[in-house]
Amino acid sequence: MKLTWKVVIGGRVQGVCYRAFTIEQARRLGVTGWVRNERNSKVTAMLQHTEEKVLSKLAGMLREGPPAAWVDSIEIFPQAEVEEFTGFRIEEVSPWSSRVPG
Repeated sequence: MKLTWKVVIGGRVQGVCYRAFTIEQARRLGVTGWVRNERNSKVTAMLQHTEEKVLSKLAGMLREGPPAAWVDSIEIFPQAEVEEFTGFRIEEVSPWSSRVPG
């Protein structure tokens, strides 16, 4: 069974290669899902793996971020009954939505 976490990261996380960092680390650990910039200057990532310790390790890396980032908050929301992801990608926010997708 795969575990899925929605992770919301705040701070200086846009314009500093944060999404590229997330993709690199996720792929290295075998985590699937996606990452995107939000309109509220945060970054959201959906992470999926069979082992909680792998998700925890990636969450710790996201807490640090790439060298130019400054993370001041990270929230983790376990998800139930979501699609199974293949690979890890950047997802774009809909241009018609002004709210952060749930």
